[in-house]
Amino acid sequence: MTTLAKVYRVSTRMVLDAWMRTRPQESAPLVEAPDRTGHSRAAIAAWAALNERQRVYLGEIMRDDRMTATEMWMRRLRRLPVPKAAEWRQLPLTLKAAPTRTGYTRLQERLRRRGVHDPGTGGTVHALARRGLVIVTEDVIEHPAVGEVARVLVEITRRGRAAARAGLDEPVQVDHEPHLLSEWLWGVLVRVAAAEPEGLPEDRLAGRALFFLGVGYRQAVGGSPSRGLIESVPVLAAGGTHVEEFRWKLTELGQHHVTAFADLYRQRYPGVDVSGLHNRV
Repeated sequence: MTTLAKVYRVSTRMVLDAWMRTRPQESAPLVEAPDRTGHSRAAIAAWAALNERQRVYLGEIMRDDRMTATEMWMRRLRRLPVPKAAEWRQLPLTLKAAPTRTGYTRLQERLRRRGVHDPGTGGTVHALARRGLVIVTEDVIEHPAVGEVARVLVEITRRGRAAARAGLDEPVQVDHEPHLLSEWLWGVLVRVAAAEPEGLPEDRLAGRALFFLGVGYRQAVGGSPSRGLIESVPVLAAGGTHVEEFRWKLTELGQHHVTAFADLYRQRYPGVDVSGLHNRV
């Protein structure tokens, strides 16, 4: 994708939209995107405040999260069921039972290869949690060897991911959210999607959002064309004698965008009300 963008001298986002427009049944491909802003001082400081054991934990949690994200992407490509991101990002860390009976989780195996063994898991991850780098939760699962057993789950936060990348000097990452909209534009797209199939009255959608989302608009003179996710559609009067009004509706690309990325948007912008989407996603 990045190579094609360079060849055609357009943004990677434009190539991705074209890909999705011509291949509506496929997921958008992964894109390796360089870190555009560099590591923040806050991320560097957060890493510097950790001891060696905490750094190993945070680094391995980030890598396991990245591996899981890639696995979920591959499941989408194969049209297999994929749980919501809020679920799969909670990584199994340990089972509260003897490892001789339950074995080790994948994350524990990663840590053991780095020379980090139990005990001490609880204290280390909770120290990371107090710094806002991970979120620790527990649930109960049914294990074939021991029956019901408590399980500790860990989820890396944006702050934790930034700290780990800064500390491990990883300026390049696989971008699993290559062309998501801003919170403002996502909110506009949700309003249009929620009004389907009738569409949103034209006078209820105005302002700069059209230049980023509407078919036929440009963001500036000589600038990039809009994403083409919504379009103004004429509504005929009874009998088809004349155009009664225009309404904003999702284009095919817009429909695919909402369906494909709704879970990612929910995680990124939890404050946007998506209840009006009903069964669309």
